[in-house]
Amino acid sequence: MAKAIHSMIRVLDEGASISFYQQAFGLEVADRLDFDSFTLVYLRNSETAFELELTINKGRTEPYNLGDGYGHLAVSVDDLDAQHVRLKSLNLKIRDIVEFKREGALLARFFFIEDPDGYKIEVLQRQGRFV
Repeated sequence: MAKAIHSMIRVLDEGASISFYQQAFGLEVADRLDFDSFTLVYLRNSETAFELELTINKGRTEPYNLGDGYGHLAVSVDDLDAQHVRLKSLNLKIRDIVEFKREGALLARFFFIEDPDGYKIEVLQRQGRFV
């Protein structure tokens, strides 16, 4: 059986990206592998072994075009309202909380936040299938 271990995104500014993911989600550098033309940085926290891999291509000066195929990463939190207030106070690109319902039943409460490269991250209240 396959086990999901990481997701990779290309970022322009290693320091800005690491700072964002540390502040927003408590992710810390688990490993950093430096090569001639690129660097790989693996981020994770104690909540899960799943990692976010940042790829930094050396010499790149232009922001990446995310195109129309990228969707989002998702994380779950215990207290969505408290996290929304905390992240908003950091002056990050954050949207309002949304309640997603089907036939009157609450399926999910969430908001989106953007990292320095424009990647969207969905932050969900831990409940139901989003534990």
